[in-house]
Amino acid sequence: MEPIIRTENLTIRFGGHTAVSHVNFEMPPRHLKSIIGPNGAGKTTFFNLLSGELKPTEGDVFFKGESMASLSAVARTRKGLGRSFQITNVFPNLTVLENVRLAVQSKEKIRYQMARHFLHYKQMIEEAEKLIALVLLDGKEHAIASQLSHGEKRKLEIAMLLALDTEVLLLDEPTAGMSLEEVPAILDVIRKIKQTGEKTILLIEHKMDMILDLSDSIMVLFNGKLLADGSPQEIMDNETVQNAYLGGLYDENLAES
Repeated sequence: MEPIIRTENLTIRFGGHTAVSHVNFEMPPRHLKSIIGPNGAGKTTFFNLLSGELKPTEGDVFFKGESMASLSAVARTRKGLGRSFQITNVFPNLTVLENVRLAVQSKEKIRYQMARHFLHYKQMIEEAEKLIALVLLDGKEHAIASQLSHGEKRKLEIAMLLALDTEVLLLDEPTAGMSLEEVPAILDVIRKIKQTGEKTILLIEHKMDMILDLSDSIMVLFNGKLLADGSPQEIMDNETVQNAYLGGLYDENLAES
């Protein structure tokens, strides 16, 4: 099966520091892959390279076989690569429905005309309502985004990504900053999206129980390098991965020998 997204020798350097080093990976469509690694492993930087927030020093990102090298983050989103951030990115003074409707409208490239009654946009509103239900925000359509809990804002952000008709969702620590009570709801949202069988999901997460439960596969970054990529059980059984997490004992020279 042709990978929906792959990287080829993806590398970025900041001065003398190599944050991501010659990473080659492939991801099949309609698959959920998690990225794990110790702090400073290069996970978010890798995401920034995929989404176009950063330009690589070397290598390339391919989406459905097409090079993304010359495309901006906005252009990649239009192609179908949607990115969420560790910090929520919604319009705080608009309602939940307005946030999602604007995302739908952006996808359709329809300019909103103040002189027209909003009911002329019934189809967009109905699509927005379906997405709000998918992310389990039913009943919150008319709530102001700034009044939502942190977990609800993350749900809203995911709904906005879905509204853009993105094929690949890049979720950067979707449970970051949440209370323990909010985490299960986000897991349910990701699980529901996965069960639709329509989206490819790549996520960064530190909660191992969540990763093991949701993931089809897991890739491990360590010091900017791809240390391992396999099924959850293969990763759990990998001694090199265990050492990398237990005090950074991973010996690169030993692994290459």
